Amino acid sequence: MTLLLDTAALRPQDRSEAFYAAMMSASVPSRVEHEDPQGDVHARMDFWQLGAPDLFRNEGSGIRLVRTPKHVRIGAPERLALAVHVIGTGLFSQAGFGQRVHTGELMLVDLTAPYEFAWRGHGASQAFQIDYADLGLSVETVRAAAQRLRNSPLYDLVLHHLTTLPSVSNALQGTQSAAMLGAATTQLVRALLTSAAEDDKQHLAMADVLFARITWYARQHLADPDLTPARIAAAHNISLRYLYKLYAKHHLSLEQWLIGERLERAGRDLASPAHRHRSIAAIAARWGFLDSGHFARRFRRAHGMTPREWRHLHQAPDRDG
Repeated sequence: MTLLLDTAALRPQDRSEAFYAAMMSASVPSRVEHEDPQGDVHARMDFWQLGAPDLFRNEGSGIRLVRTPKHVRIGAPERLALAVHVIGTGLFSQAGFGQRVHTGELMLVDLTAPYEFAWRGHGASQAFQIDYADLGLSVETVRAAAQRLRNSPLYDLVLHHLTTLPSVSNALQGTQSAAMLGAATTQLVRALLTSAAEDDKQHLAMADVLFARITWYARQHLADPDLTPARIAAAHNISLRYLYKLYAKHHLSLEQWLIGERLERAGRDLASPAHRHRSIAAIAARWGFLDSGHFARRFRRAHGMTPREWRHLHQAPDRDG
């Protein structure tokens, strides 16, 4: 173990600068903000070299680390960090995903991209850091796994391993086994991320199948006046929120999609000789438009002409009349 920093041995006015220097030597460039820069800034940083990867532990007063796009452009080794929060609660966000990390939980940080991480009061986190080249996984796989770590059956095993890694590393300090431990930990992390990413792919595939089923169901029931998003969600045992999320992933609004499908069906009926005897209002009502004026406005917006003009355009004269 290498002691990178212990602010107990420093004057209070020197601690922030020392903290920044130690943090930059152990990890990638970022902005450091102390919760109370004029107050009791204190920290201890420990570092273990485990062959190619390393282990970094930081414990101290409240901080906020911000890695900006500018920091990314400055350059740094292409690395990631799998961290376990060991004291307090941390707040982590990256690529639009926010996570409250409680004591004894894992978080995955892609160090090649911007992120923010913070805790208030006294806290501690320790991170296993490894180069992408040594891990052997693509950035895409890592990012797919980041939000689904808990779905891996290896989560608890890796969590326990990382939690106990400092004490084991201390016992192996100065031996060849330290590098072997780093290689074994790398294999565990690779297995965790691969299984989490595969679960994500399976989840996406299942979501696509569910979307296809819902689309088929809705089209079969377009003429039902009580076909609502709530009914569609209930029929497929999902929440209304998840239903909207499925359509949003396909860049669709569920309500607008339903209206578009109903307008298309109404247009078919208006153009069909088989429905010549039906009034426009009756056809509109058949497809859920009980207000004929509303239907006419919607139809014109979709087709560029009124329902009557559409019918006249598509229906040939009755030669028997």
